[in-house]
Amino acid sequence: MQVFVTGGSGFVGTTLCARLRQSGHAVTVLTRSEKGAARLPAGVEACVGDPTAPGDWQEAAAACDAAVNLAGANLFNRWSEEYKALIRSSRVDTTRNLVAALARHQGEAPVLVSASAVGYYGPRGDEELSEQSPPGDDFLAKVCLEWEAEARAAAKFGARVACTRFGIVLGDGGGALGQMLPVFKLGLGGPLGSGRQWFSWIHQEDLVAALLFCLESQVSGALNCCAPHPVRNREFTRTLGRVLGRPALLPAPGFAVRLALGEMGSVVLTGQRVIPQALTRAGFSFKFPELEGALRDLLA
Repeated sequence: MQVFVTGGSGFVGTTLCARLRQSGHAVTVLTRSEKGAARLPAGVEACVGDPTAPGDWQEAAAACDAAVNLAGANLFNRWSEEYKALIRSSRVDTTRNLVAALARHQGEAPVLVSASAVGYYGPRGDEELSEQSPPGDDFLAKVCLEWEAEARAAAKFGARVACTRFGIVLGDGGGALGQMLPVFKLGLGGPLGSGRQWFSWIHQEDLVAALLFCLESQVSGALNCCAPHPVRNREFTRTLGRVLGRPALLPAPGFAVRLALGEMGSVVLTGQRVIPQALTRAGFSFKFPELEGALRDLLA
């Protein structure tokens, strides 16, 4: 297939593009600058443009058989009103413009694999959440609802659409783990707040494999992209400390997390207990279903 990727120069995107090339697919990545194009894997074509606005890049997208939509501003930041607008626009507007481009595709209906997040469900305590669970009503949940609605609009012209709700991605090139490691390596890590909140995570390799599975199989609709065994935050910190051979006993008080991150801090302190029901029923197999094995692989 000829695959068009937004967010392809990011943390997950660069790994996905390399895997797509290894699998024999041709890949075009939308990037905002030539600097972003320089980070792409060998054999990947770059298309420079702003995904939040219509432009010439849409012609390149329309010529492709499939699209993987990973664009979105980093959530791990303090959410001012300005930054919240950026979070929304980078997801909702980008997806709307991408779908408008795919509508021009000639021939067989295209495939769209579009990112979303487990934040779709909002804070739900200990409730086990599958793809059939209703959405939350906080800011992130509302963004996810809009984001997925824009993606599903592609079904109106026959596209097969998969909305992949990402858990916290653990990888060796950045992401949440990259932010945690410096503190934990100093022996200063520990639970956030009470530590009772659920942490739905996924190894980067499993996420990329899941995205490929969605492209190459016939799955559609919402799919939770997280490992089948979520853990509480305190279990995550204990496991990370054990793998690193460092203590992980110093809690970060909830008020300090909220002070540092504002509204995003409340998201971190609540979390969701999400299971990948649709993926497993479709036959997808996780290489790293358990947290300790995932961390040992990444930190070896």
